[in-house]
Amino acid sequence: MVKIGNLALGEFPLLLAPMEDVSDPPFRAVCKENGADLMYTEFISSEGLIRDAAKSVQKLDIFEYERPIGIQIFGNEIDSMREAAAIAEQAGPDILDINYGCPVNKVACKGAGAGILLDIDKMVSMTAEIVKAVNIPVTVKTRLGWDNNTIRIVEVVERLQDVGIQAISVHARTRKQMYKGEADWTYLAKIKENQRIHIPLFGNGDIDSPERALEYRNRFGVDGMMIGRAAIGYPWIFNEIKHYFETGEKLAAPGLEERISIAKKHLDFSVKWKGEKLGILEMRRHYTNYFRGMPNFKPYRTQMVTADTYAEVSSLLDQVAVDFADYQFVSQG
Repeated sequence: MVKIGNLALGEFPLLLAPMEDVSDPPFRAVCKENGADLMYTEFISSEGLIRDAAKSVQKLDIFEYERPIGIQIFGNEIDSMREAAAIAEQAGPDILDINYGCPVNKVACKGAGAGILLDIDKMVSMTAEIVKAVNIPVTVKTRLGWDNNTIRIVEVVERLQDVGIQAISVHARTRKQMYKGEADWTYLAKIKENQRIHIPLFGNGDIDSPERALEYRNRFGVDGMMIGRAAIGYPWIFNEIKHYFETGEKLAAPGLEERISIAKKHLDFSVKWKGEKLGILEMRRHYTNYFRGMPNFKPYRTQMVTADTYAEVSSLLDQVAVDFADYQFVSQG
């Protein structure tokens, strides 16, 4: 049984990664329905929380059915991060997560996210202060290092454990790699080989099929996995991996009716939570994956990502149901 503090997550939990403009409540709802064991919010700016910025505060919205749920924060100032942690705790999450992995320039080049991998001492000091500031388990998400010359991940995990974090997720790429190239999970195996490290380790990077999930679980010995990009527009991946672990057999791919039903549920919640304009805009990234593999789908996708009203998108989804009624999907992977 994998535990974060007193929070029991099962024998091999599957986590939904915190993704900016993706891991919002509407997306988390369909992932929870399809087997995610632990989910995190989008990352939230510490400075935004302290200033009570509307966008940052809205990201604190969590719902009872999502539990267990973690709130993730990022920033580069220790005092601000400590204060933001206390604010986030008041929203009632089960876990507080620190983002030490975001590679984008506007975050990393300001010393936050993966940028702090260039200053491990500050990373450890900041973490220690956050752990002391809250009464819920603190976890961390990070990368292997800034580049191949700065990979100290085994040392980093050991030191963060020593100041009180209760689990860590490691994206097995460097910041320099961004999302390119192959994730190197051999470093995660080295973390597990360190007998001083006893907190759960969740592997992240390139988990895009049940077969790969099983292979990596067996090869690298992680305690669970965090799935990000592969879940965008395809929340079924969590249950597919679990079924494959249990039976060695692949679930049949979700059919068109189910895909449209989930896409509509996602759209409805998105519009309800964000309003029609923003809700429709932020759904656009999901349509390609919801209907991946369908022949001659591009004209429909083009209309979906340019439609401006809920009625238009809903009508297009209904049209897809009619025009592709006989199409049979095949399993991913």
